[in-house]
Amino acid sequence: MADIFEKLVKNYGPLGKHRERAHGYFAFPKLEGEISSRMIFRGKEMIVWSLNNYLGLANHPEIRKVDAEASAKYGLALPMGARMMSGNSVHHEQLEAELAAFESKEDAILMNFGYQGIMSAIDAICGRHDVIVYDAESHACIIDGLRLHPGHRYVFKHNDIEDCDKQLERATALIEKQKAGGILVITEGVFGMAGDQGKLKEIAELKSKYDFRLMVDDAHGFGTLGKSGAGAGEEQDCQDAIDLYFSTFAKSMASIGAFMAGPKAIIDFIRYNIRSQIFAKSLPMPIVIGNLKRLDMLKTNPELKEKLWSNALKLQNGLKDRGFDIGSTNTPVTPVYMKGGVEEATAMCMDLRENYHVFASIVVYPVIPKGHIIYRLIPSAGHTDADIEQTLIAFSETKAKLDAGVYQVAEIPDMADTTAN
Repeated sequence: MADIFEKLVKNYGPLGKHRERAHGYFAFPKLEGEISSRMIFRGKEMIVWSLNNYLGLANHPEIRKVDAEASAKYGLALPMGARMMSGNSVHHEQLEAELAAFESKEDAILMNFGYQGIMSAIDAICGRHDVIVYDAESHACIIDGLRLHPGHRYVFKHNDIEDCDKQLERATALIEKQKAGGILVITEGVFGMAGDQGKLKEIAELKSKYDFRLMVDDAHGFGTLGKSGAGAGEEQDCQDAIDLYFSTFAKSMASIGAFMAGPKAIIDFIRYNIRSQIFAKSLPMPIVIGNLKRLDMLKTNPELKEKLWSNALKLQNGLKDRGFDIGSTNTPVTPVYMKGGVEEATAMCMDLRENYHVFASIVVYPVIPKGHIIYRLIPSAGHTDADIEQTLIAFSETKAKLDAGVYQVAEIPDMADTTAN
């Protein structure tokens, strides 16, 4: 019999195999200082484009004040226990009610984390006879939720309504054949890598042809899209057609936790059957009260979303004017597509950080196909015109080096943080 650990140390996986050279630099970097558009990385000030602090609430003085006061008053322990047993409070219920009203739904349930929350919700809702139809580029939390599903699932090509129709036809035929079960369609309000919105309205229109329920993960749309900031459903004027609306507090709210909103009867079912919440400690009181303040600011300070969009469009238009390919994004998420190998991408990223003081997340093989490079820039309301202009210059100059073959190096130096341990 083999030691179960033996296979792990022999194969750390496609990302883990680079850990000894990448840790602390490309993986698990340490950004220090106050959360803002400029932070410290390895002793140098960087313009940071890797934080989902869309509305700039992370260090807003009103937010910090409420966070501090709630922490001093309640500490991090209260309430103790899972909500079902001993961890409920009027503040938890108030936040749920306000979120439900904001999203024009009957009820909402708080979740400790977005990732585990939507996974567990899928598990609670879908049984072995049910069929899930989902977008091919759904986030990993959805894919992992599907892994828990004991029944059939059909994937449709990303934002391809014709293929979604085809998969719904297949799902419907299977349901009719087995004479049991229902259909859940899952997609995203905003796809976090490419920045394009899910085609919610077009998918919803298929309800006239097929019998299904629609769940939308709108982590990047909540607070950034729609007249009031209620998200992609409001933006596309189809909020009523979304049966279950999910989002996280980790993006626009710059906090932790998540929620799902929908019909009261269904939210009640989830509340009494979602294992990741039933068997987990309740969200601490300071986080709940802090999220109440964040939601209030989101609703009453539209200038934050306006500033976010002003910065996003300046960045995106500036990139396009300089000949960069940013795909089909119609949200603040700003991908920059380039061609090049992993070594070139790594050298370029290092040049951006070390010599231009621009910190941006980079995605290469094996996450995407070989020969491709994607930078993902996340603008916020806190970025300045100077941040944007300096970044545009940095990208123009480093792209010229990439095209000239400057980054075709034989080996990337070891950038691991030797203080990590």
